Amino acid sequence: MQSPSSVIDRTDAPSDRPPEVIDVRTLGPPEPLKETLETLADLDAETVLVQRNDRAPQFLYPKLDDRGYAYETVDLDDEVVTVIWQEDFEETR
Repeated sequence: MQSPSSVIDRTDAPSDRPPEVIDVRTLGPPEPLKETLETLADLDAETVLVQRNDRAPQFLYPKLDDRGYAYETVDLDDEVVTVIWQEDFEETR
């Protein structure tokens, strides 16, 4: 994978926040969804989560919408990377 910052730079995610990378490519459903949501719950609001997957996480998107996260998915040659962040984390402090 390209560096997390180079993938983040390809999205609208804030590039000045620390990234946290999780790799769920080898997990079968529903584990990628579960691990991503659990990781998000444990992260600081200013952290950007970078999820490495072998496919677009279609079932994750509605869950992120429900929880108020912004996200973008980038297709790379051998994986799909979804960048997830809180847009207004200043208000959550």
